[in-house]
Amino acid sequence: MHKKLAQLEKKIARVKDELQEIGEMRPGSLTQQYQNRKEKKGGYYQISYTYRMKSRTEYVRPEFVDDLRRQVENFKRFKDLVQQWIDLAMEHSHEKMELAKRAEDDLS
Repeated sequence: MHKKLAQLEKKIARVKDELQEIGEMRPGSLTQQYQNRKEKKGGYYQISYTYRMKSRTEYVRPEFVDDLRRQVENFKRFKDLVQQWIDLAMEHSHEKMELAKRAEDDLS
């Protein structure tokens, strides 16, 4: 049982290390829109996101598209890593309580 706790702690440490490596980030979806969808003319990019309970959409100049795409990917990675950390932390907590319960039962 102690071995499982150590493994979980190791995984949590890896997630924390990966979180520290994440660069610039921002939430949202970056999409290409067209003024004339049928002919695909007048294309432009926009980013849509919700921040502090407010939905927003902003136009994006072409020179910023690659940078914003990277930031959105980083944010998605950030959210995935945080979810992994939470899952591992919950599993760790459960294992720790089980270990304490077994130790208490062994004393009885």
